[in-house]
Amino acid sequence: MALQRCVLFCGAMLARFISFGAAAAALALLCAPVVQAQGYPARPLRVVVPYAAGGSTDVLARIIGQKLTEALGQPVVVDNRTGAGTLIATEIVAHAAPDGHTLLMATPPLTVAPALYQKVPFDVARDFAAVTNIAATSNVLVVHPSVPAHSVRELVALAKANPGKYTFGSSGVGGASHLATELFRSMAGIELLHVPYKGGSVAVTDLLGGRLTLMFANLTTIQSHIKTGKVRALAIGTAQRSLIVPELPTVAEAGVTGYEANNWNGVVAPAGTPRTVVERLQREIKAIVNAPDMRDKLFAAAFEPIADTPAEFARYLAAERVKWAKVVKDAGVKPE
Repeated sequence: MALQRCVLFCGAMLARFISFGAAAAALALLCAPVVQAQGYPARPLRVVVPYAAGGSTDVLARIIGQKLTEALGQPVVVDNRTGAGTLIATEIVAHAAPDGHTLLMATPPLTVAPALYQKVPFDVARDFAAVTNIAATSNVLVVHPSVPAHSVRELVALAKANPGKYTFGSSGVGGASHLATELFRSMAGIELLHVPYKGGSVAVTDLLGGRLTLMFANLTTIQSHIKTGKVRALAIGTAQRSLIVPELPTVAEAGVTGYEANNWNGVVAPAGTPRTVVERLQREIKAIVNAPDMRDKLFAAAFEPIADTPAEFARYLAAERVKWAKVVKDAGVKPE
């Protein structure tokens, strides 16, 4: 009997010890994100940009990074990692530690890559946590002044009367300007001849020289040429009119209902980054973007501030993946 009581007592104590240990472990897991967030950031932040220095996305990253340095008390370093259609930079962040110290300046190729490439070294839906869509620059539908079309409806009518005669330039196969035009072509029911270039600036040069008919160009790069009359702007690709060029109708207003193609610039972190860290980053970026001096800077660079919530940005990314997957499939787009 004494032995039996001893075994029962020891068993009870062991069970209580195990329960306490399990509870402590569970508590540690629950509290880990809070502890991490309280000590965040513990070292400099790295913002990986998938483009060369000097481009619009790089400029935005540096503007925001400077202000984040002041807000977080740690240096924010911009790391330009070009190549493979943005896949190199994106893979770096996908496989980085999920602690909020490595971030990606994400752009439309993030949502296009799964449809465009057979093998992608990451899963967009699984490997990233949306932080915020910082700002967007508009795609503008422009034509050479020699083209006898002064509206989207006139351009569509002209293209329908001359199937395949008119050319459009892009920064490359599968790039933002290419897919924006493919979406327009499909929704308008017209045939256009694609002329891909190695970079948008080269395409703009040929458009100015009359060797191209039209293109969807980034407002940042084409705005000065619109003002001098070297190209004629017909419409803007956003869902609502731009605050920067409010006189331009949207493509949807101008005759192609439902059209929208944005050059957005957002921030994503590796999946598993503590929610509290993601939310803090979004709050800090939103405060930066909404500051009057910063809004003036962004508008001057043809950016329109957004700074939405992580949930809103996640929904937007999901919708963009679906939209561009259809465009790539319908147009039969294959990377070079």
